[in-house]
Amino acid sequence: MDRTDPDTAVPPTLPDDFALLVAVLPPPLQEAVRRLPEAELLEVVMDLGRPPEARLVSRVVRLADAPVEQDALQAVLSRVGEPGGDNRAGIERTLHRVSAIRNRQGRVVGLTLRVGRAIVGTIDMLRDLVDSGKNLLLLGRPGVGKTTKLREVARVLADALGKRVMVVDTSNEIGGDGDIPHPGIGGARRMQVSRPDRQHDVMIEAVENHMPEAIVVDEIGTSAEAAAARTIAERGVQLVATAHGNTLENLVLNPTLSDLVGGVHTVTLSDEEARRRHTQKTVTERKGTPTFDIVVEMVNREEVRVHRDTASAVDRLFAGTEVGGERRRQQGDTVLVDAAPEVVEATPPGGHVPPGTPALGAPRAGPLRIAVHAVSRELLERVLRDLPVEAVVVGRPENAELVLTPRSRANSPRLRRAAERGGARVLIIKRNSATEMRRVLRSELNLLDGVDPEEVRAAVADAQEGIRRVLAEGQPVPLAPRPSRLRRVQQTLVIRNHLEAVSLGSEPRRHLVIYPAGAGVAETSEPEPIDEELPDDAEEAGPEAPHDEEEGSEP
Repeated sequence: MDRTDPDTAVPPTLPDDFALLVAVLPPPLQEAVRRLPEAELLEVVMDLGRPPEARLVSRVVRLADAPVEQDALQAVLSRVGEPGGDNRAGIERTLHRVSAIRNRQGRVVGLTLRVGRAIVGTIDMLRDLVDSGKNLLLLGRPGVGKTTKLREVARVLADALGKRVMVVDTSNEIGGDGDIPHPGIGGARRMQVSRPDRQHDVMIEAVENHMPEAIVVDEIGTSAEAAAARTIAERGVQLVATAHGNTLENLVLNPTLSDLVGGVHTVTLSDEEARRRHTQKTVTERKGTPTFDIVVEMVNREEVRVHRDTASAVDRLFAGTEVGGERRRQQGDTVLVDAAPEVVEATPPGGHVPPGTPALGAPRAGPLRIAVHAVSRELLERVLRDLPVEAVVVGRPENAELVLTPRSRANSPRLRRAAERGGARVLIIKRNSATEMRRVLRSELNLLDGVDPEEVRAAVADAQEGIRRVLAEGQPVPLAPRPSRLRRVQQTLVIRNHLEAVSLGSEPRRHLVIYPAGAGVAETSEPEPIDEELPDDAEEAGPEAPHDEEEGSEP
């Protein structure tokens, strides 16, 4: 291949070795497999005492009515060789894989013959990412086509881009069985791994001994391999690898592999910093720089979701906002790209909320929908029977307007994403008790003993209109005079919208003035005092209260 003109280079025709896989099967099964559509066949399954099956893309076909006998399993093994330490064998110079299932005595009682293919053009969706020179991680469940794409990546890097490429091939899936690599990896070189537990050693050896510009690795699955991947990335070598997991969130929550996307740690903020961030004191954050610059979630063989900036995507995940991602689909020879949805970043400390942002705490039509996360639903239902509100308890956070959760579970990425999708507000309770639930809900719903509910609603409406005007116009807005307890309710709404407010005048004409965020008026004017319950009811906007032991049992 002429590497001087990669745009016009045509890949060689890859050999059709499907017949070699069929030839290792027992004669009665060979004809049955040949009648199947070759392009749809994924694997042939032979289990002792059961009829053999062929698994296709969309269905399963029984190949024979007679159950598989031990002689048939041994006949297949004799044609491919005894499986190694990873219980895998192969057919020399092909990409097919034969995996064994053993009983407790080590005898083979089942075989999976998986069809391996080198498909030219399978990375058209990702070609610009491969050309970028950045570290790329393909994420997906087993059987979604990660290895097929990885093989094509190796060929493109070596032949089309002219790079020195080294493939670390643990089970000979990328380059095929035998000492001579399959043509599917093009001019890339291949290092075989003697045992699966030595993959991380071979990864480092490839960098130190063979001066590659790019390294291709399949199935990073241990902490040692994750550490080796970071070492390779820090040495300036482009790294392309795969890992199991459906989404970026799966990888973040996997303690073994989370370092690939920056790692996870919990930090305790000072009171001042917690107030500045409008969050609780204990938060989960990304620990460091991700090993992989780009993460590709493989939805299926024809569709992927691309996170071009792994660090930003992980930070959004921890912040509980929409992670985003660019959707790409392959339809024939055409790649369809759906632009990543606009991701609204969390408002930075002291920053401005975009004009038109709805005020939190606004009245809603119909019964209030409340969900619980890791606290007792029965307790919540009991509390709601005693409160003068029309509310129902729903099962899923994404269907709720309010979600009650203990502090220990409040930073769950899954909860935050579900609440963000449904627009719910997460209320943190200090303990799993009816008293605590009642206190938090009374504050959130502005239920004041001894105060006319109509006066409360009027004060809330006045504050919401003032907040809307400040967000839209960027100018201070004075509110009507209110008693002290109603001014506290108004200031709670102001804080939740990341604005500032001070109380001016003397009773009975004392009133709040709302200012844009960052106006600095709190440093020169005395703010309205807030009672002790406010930081507990709005822990997202204030420091975390002392931690109490949770009472009761989780549902």
